[in-house]
Amino acid sequence: MRMRHWRHWIQAAALSGGLLLGGMTAFSAYATSVEIEDAKKQVSALEEEKKKVESTLNQLEGLKADTAAYVKKLDTSLSSLADELEDLGSRITLKEDEIEQAQIQLEEAKREEEHQYDSMKLRIKYMYENGQNNLIDMVMESGSISELLNRAEYVSQIAEYDRKMLTAYASAKEEVAAREQNLEKEHGELLVLQESTQAKQASMQKLMDSKQKELDSYNSKIAMAQDELDQYNADIKAQEEQMKRIEAEMKRREEEARKKAEAAGKTYTVSNLGNISFKWPCPSSSRITSNFGDRESPTEGASSNHKGIDISASTGADIIAAADGEVVISTYSYSAGNYIMIDHGGGVSTVYMHSSKLLVGVGEKVTKGQVIAKVGSTGYSTGPHLHFGIRSGGTYVNPRSYVSP
Repeated sequence: MRMRHWRHWIQAAALSGGLLLGGMTAFSAYATSVEIEDAKKQVSALEEEKKKVESTLNQLEGLKADTAAYVKKLDTSLSSLADELEDLGSRITLKEDEIEQAQIQLEEAKREEEHQYDSMKLRIKYMYENGQNNLIDMVMESGSISELLNRAEYVSQIAEYDRKMLTAYASAKEEVAAREQNLEKEHGELLVLQESTQAKQASMQKLMDSKQKELDSYNSKIAMAQDELDQYNADIKAQEEQMKRIEAEMKRREEEARKKAEAAGKTYTVSNLGNISFKWPCPSSSRITSNFGDRESPTEGASSNHKGIDISASTGADIIAAADGEVVISTYSYSAGNYIMIDHGGGVSTVYMHSSKLLVGVGEKVTKGQVIAKVGSTGYSTGPHLHFGIRSGGTYVNPRSYVSP
């Protein structure tokens, strides 16, 4: 994000005596279109940075929306898994209850089988030990053959009953044991399914936590981008207000000059530039690298509507006053770098930009040919040169029409 860079630059411009956001108190002694041009460039640069932040903000909003949708989907899946685990827990509990009941029934069946077996053994033992006498008694005590047969049949039925009961108890025990085994198997399968579902839930929860952190990060970045966007809007608004103040100050000064002229019994008019004899401002070089008027911007931030001429020269070369006058600006500008403006009277002034060093201050009287600064490459510049401009009645004119090497 570039907000700190721009805010730092605006503060630097304020401290240098250029564009200030705090009011008119630190205006240079002579408000000009240079300040307005600077403010416009600053607004343009801020607008470009603002667009980048808006683009980033839109991207972040899109990523946030995608992540939020995915988080919602994960949340639905986690909710479904939680329901599934709850159902599995209930089924496992029910199965454990069934296994417990089967174990109780199995123990009961074993006891019944053992009891029947013990009873049968006692009867068999009794019949074996008393078999001979019982047989004689049964024959002697029977009143008839029919009664004898009935008694023999009774003994046989008892033996058959014991055998059937023993078989039935054994079968019941085996059935309960088989059911218990099946229940244990089903219980084991449910536990495996539960473990698998819990692992899936843990993995999904981990992903959910990761996505939630990602979402929180997007929210934080969006908040920062929004704060930065708000700051750009505030800076842009401040620059626009500054331009209004500069324009108002220019009108005020022009009106003040007009009133002074009228009070002195003079008519306030723009001097005829042809009446001023200008001297070439860079004695060491006559090489013009950029002419007055429309051009392709040589570097980012530089104007494509060139309001002067660029004279290529070595760093530190002399810059001289093109005509007699009073220094009304000697400061640093974001785009012009170190620059000077000289008022020649009658609404005519000259500007000298991108200097490495300024040698005169505001209020000083200078004479034509006096060294006022050194060539440099400050502000919007691609190399050491002097930007020289002539301003008449608030409008820049082509210097080539009034001065030559």
